[in-house]
Amino acid sequence: MRAIVLREPGPVENLEIIERPVPSPGPGEVSIRVKAFGLNRSELHLRLGYAEGARLPIVPGIEAVGVVAAAPGTDLTPGRQVAALMGGMGRTFDGGYADYTVVPRAQVIPFRSALPWQVIGAVPETLQTAYGALTTVLDLQAGQTLLIRGGTSALGYAAAALARDLGATVLATTRQPSRRAELAANGVDHPILDDGAVAARVRDIVPDGVDAALELVGTPTLPDTLAATRIRGTVCFAGMLSNEWTVPDFYPIGYLPTGVRLTAYSGSAADLPAPVLQDALDRLAAGTLTLGPVTVYPFDRIRDAHRDIEHNRISGKAVVVTQGETASAASPSS
Repeated sequence: MRAIVLREPGPVENLEIIERPVPSPGPGEVSIRVKAFGLNRSELHLRLGYAEGARLPIVPGIEAVGVVAAAPGTDLTPGRQVAALMGGMGRTFDGGYADYTVVPRAQVIPFRSALPWQVIGAVPETLQTAYGALTTVLDLQAGQTLLIRGGTSALGYAAAALARDLGATVLATTRQPSRRAELAANGVDHPILDDGAVAARVRDIVPDGVDAALELVGTPTLPDTLAATRIRGTVCFAGMLSNEWTVPDFYPIGYLPTGVRLTAYSGSAADLPAPVLQDALDRLAAGTLTLGPVTVYPFDRIRDAHRDIEHNRISGKAVVVTQGETASAASPSS
């Protein structure tokens, strides 16, 4: 089979496509013939050397979708459509950047869908994070307001869609003027151009501050996001588009506005119930849900995909297809 291997941190050239034997599953493990995999910011961090606890060399990829090849000692049968995510994939054991991957059964979510694999590949990890952040962490309710800092990321689009389903009013930011129209077209009530300081503009719309905020850019914008949130409101830190995730010399009393709560979200496959994934896929097929734009790459253009993510050249999700699929859109770079 083909596998993409990262031997050491560095530039995109460190992602190598090699031939290696198809891995065999042990008891309680699932071998998946990968059809597509979504790319995530954490895989960029891995390549750049910012992933603690990762072993190298490794096949990256914290998610994949495909069909079961073998699953000894489990309830899954060959041919079953499945998604796999998290739990050490692409960090402590080989992940989804390959024709086949082997994962523990606990990290596998079965589903049924006639959607193209390139569409399905954009869903699992993004949906898991958006669903967990909005429900488990922010407890977003109908009638509340949500600020999404980093709205044109894949996670930003997914969070906006789920927040609308919950009956919330959505404000979302982008640094590029041309992408405000994309946010509006994907159901964002108030697209905001982000120059690094949006709290005053947020409060022009919601004078007391938003009820909840989802911080996806990272620590550079976090103080301003906190300032845009009302007393007893909550900010959830769930993304690092800036590649900056630590706060130097953190002094809580000086950093946190009085009465504003700060928390974080990091989930797993167990945090994405199978019915939630199935419902999202069904609604995507019916045209009643959109999770934002998807840019599709063939397997041999993995370096282009990483390059585009690193330089913020695409809006929404990047997906790589593996099994004879054809990319539906050319990369905006190269």
